[in-house]
Amino acid sequence: MISHIAAISFSPTGQTEKLVRSFSQQLAQRFEQEGVTQSFHSFTLPQDQDALQFFGPNTLVIFGMPTYAGRIPNKALPFVQKLFSGDSKERTPAVALVTFGNRNYDSSLTELRDELEKKDFRVFAAGAFAAPHAFAAIGKEHPTQADKEKFQQLLDRVEERLRSGEPLERVSINGDAPVAPYYIPLGEDGQPAKFLKAKPQTDLDKCDHCGKCAAVCPMGSIDPKNTDEVPGICIKCQACIKYCPKGAKYFDDPRFLSHKAMLEKNYQRTAESEIF
Repeated sequence: MISHIAAISFSPTGQTEKLVRSFSQQLAQRFEQEGVTQSFHSFTLPQDQDALQFFGPNTLVIFGMPTYAGRIPNKALPFVQKLFSGDSKERTPAVALVTFGNRNYDSSLTELRDELEKKDFRVFAAGAFAAPHAFAAIGKEHPTQADKEKFQQLLDRVEERLRSGEPLERVSINGDAPVAPYYIPLGEDGQPAKFLKAKPQTDLDKCDHCGKCAAVCPMGSIDPKNTDEVPGICIKCQACIKYCPKGAKYFDDPRFLSHKAMLEKNYQRTAESEIF
């Protein structure tokens, strides 16, 4: 039986962290009589991307990541591979969770499971939960009632398996299809929209150089001494835009905007969350 639940997330705009925290908290409540404790770990910001952490077999790890281009964010993947490890003999139990912005989670959940298994975790349950898109106006209806029901069903499944005392088996996701290549963003014309070098711009009439954008950038790419400058890599996570108190950050790259428009045209249907 577990004695501790550790919630871990990479979550630039907070949606994945909210999902992981809620799952951990509600599960801990179900094991309150057993005295199960909780801890929360984030590796979203640069200052949290160095400490190595080991979790033993009596800890249940709830691990959450957002979906970028149908996969785990490629710039965050090295942190998953480097920072966290389970017990090599008994395998530390884990639940893998991903969020996706109303398009599709593609291979992100499978990839997260596989990477955690490489680090001696036993992923026995998993879920992909639809959420509002980070930059396109789609998915704002999430979480829907159906999302909430899937969330509770996964909680029930995890509790049942933990209480059964039986060995935890590796979860099968979508028939165990292999991880596919990254999704290629398309523009309104249906052609690939290449905007890897796109970076946020600053409305100087609104910006008061408070430094909030630099403080929330997961890549540490915005110059804190001059927030107009973005010398580092931008992963288009939108944290600087979401958390700017003046609404001064924006993207103007035409290929990025074309992809945004394509998503808003073709993905207004309500995507479904899935659990395994």
